Amino acid sequence: MTALNIYIADDDHEDRSFFIEALDDIPLSTEVTQFNNGVDLMDKLFSDDCLPHVIFLDLYMPIMDGFECLMDIRNFKKFNDIYVIAYSGIYREREVNQLKDDGANQFLKKSSSYKELKRLLLESLNKVKKFKKKEVENNEFIILK
Repeated sequence: MTALNIYIADDDHEDRSFFIEALDDIPLSTEVTQFNNGVDLMDKLFSDDCLPHVIFLDLYMPIMDGFECLMDIRNFKKFNDIYVIAYSGIYREREVNQLKDDGANQFLKKSSSYKELKRLLLESLNKVKKFKKKEVENNEFIILK
């Protein structure tokens, strides 16, 4: 597989930078596009012919949060093949179950440990590669924390 095309939507610039730094430090080839809100992410999705392989969605953003983005993404057939990973610093079982019902592929709990974040991202993106190769079921939902 060529480089994984990744979109990250998170309103916190420091969190995005930490996340991208960790992505750059794992043994996978990635191309990352950043968004600081869900509206800009959705605008890019609708304007692009080349869709991302995976989207990391922060759940709690102003303007349009990750829950709303997920609903919009899953309402359009052209986005069916995009792997969506919702993430947050807070794990709430009810919300994670809702994400699963709404069509997310994974939930990832943010880590403040660089080493732990790298481990979680590598595990998460290896699942994306298996999904793209059709080695896992479309409805498989994974929680990484």
